[in-house]
Amino acid sequence: MDGLSPAAPAPRAPGRWQIATVESIEWQTPSVKSFRLALPKWMPHLAGQHYDVRLTAPDGYTAQRSYSVSSSPLDEGTIELTIDRLADGEVSPYFHDVVTEGDRVEVRGPFAAYFVWRGESPALLVGGGSGVAPLMAMLRHRRRAMPDAPMRLVYSVRLPKDAIFGDELAPDTELTYSRLAPPGWEGHTGRIDEAMLTGWDREPEIVFVCGSNAFVEAATGILLGAGLPAERIRTERFGPTGG
Repeated sequence: MDGLSPAAPAPRAPGRWQIATVESIEWQTPSVKSFRLALPKWMPHLAGQHYDVRLTAPDGYTAQRSYSVSSSPLDEGTIELTIDRLADGEVSPYFHDVVTEGDRVEVRGPFAAYFVWRGESPALLVGGGSGVAPLMAMLRHRRRAMPDAPMRLVYSVRLPKDAIFGDELAPDTELTYSRLAPPGWEGHTGRIDEAMLTGWDREPEIVFVCGSNAFVEAATGILLGAGLPAERIRTERFGPTGG
């Protein structure tokens, strides 16, 4: 294990805004980009935590949104925020259409103490669409810090072009395409079902479910119906507005 243990508590967030520098920008899908930010007051986060981002207009108007960190706490000095462009949003269109490498943005964090992975295993991660962002932080961190700890990601996207982190979705990931699968696809198709969530040969000690309200409700219902205790399930929802 190198660096911070997943079970170690995150240092207390400073609570103050700081100016981060955009080190790199990576396209994930046609509507999702990952932004690597260098922080002057960096501190290791817990996988699953988020940062607030604030934009301030010349007239003083501000817009603020929260984005999950998708990078491992072992990436010292930087964080990665993976942002889905929402047409009616205030912050995400700015990031997608205006922000370039070298720009500076205002952030504060890390925040949240409930939807975080502290090294529990076996761990089941269930994501829908851009809800995979905090789950990828968990998966990346487990791969580096606790590679022998059982962890599995079940990930649902509508179309092949919607799969975020496509190059990293193996071998501990089961992917399903709910609308259209790519040619030659032999894996699961359709919505996440009980077979996908209960077909693992291990009983999860903890389950993280992240996605839209409808996705979280459906996945949680399946897990509870299969007999998983409610106290083992943690959820995070992405509402229809914001960004």
